[in-house]
Amino acid sequence: MYCGGTTLSTTNHDHHIYVLMGVSGSGKSAVASEVAHQLHAAFLDGDFLHPRCNIEKMASGEPLNDDDRKPWLQALNDAAFAMQRTNKVSLIVCSALKKHYRDLLREGNPNLSFIYLKGDFDVIESRLKARKGHFFKTQMLVTQFETLQEPGADETDVLVVDIDQPLEGVVASTIEVIKKGK
Repeated sequence: MYCGGTTLSTTNHDHHIYVLMGVSGSGKSAVASEVAHQLHAAFLDGDFLHPRCNIEKMASGEPLNDDDRKPWLQALNDAAFAMQRTNKVSLIVCSALKKHYRDLLREGNPNLSFIYLKGDFDVIESRLKARKGHFFKTQMLVTQFETLQEPGADETDVLVVDIDQPLEGVVASTIEVIKKGK
């Protein structure tokens, strides 16, 4: 666990956290939910840990800035350690669009990897438009892609799953990546 510059060892080194990351509409929640079900893994939608001030800001249509996100990302880092103590495999959904967001999530935790659900703009836009009962503005997706800092070669703990396939294929590819281990 990370505590003020110190890395504390966890009790179960083989317990692993996978953060499913990507832009809105990449299927993070749907994939993580099904993978968690099939692998009997713990699952947390990171949005549930946003502080009230972030929720109110987003509800008013105002985008979050990096200062707004920092306590939320630290809460997710803490949640990862808590989940890791009792679960062999845990999945957390978080867009983690910027490298420094991913750095905050991985801070002090060598048993955390990212699974980047990667898709191009057109694929994701068509999926978002097809959602029933879901409010969607193309500009929101444009902003997400503008914000996205795709993981580079220096981020060796990031595994990539191509989402240009049916949901079942994305789930199967994600399970395959997890079973190979990281």
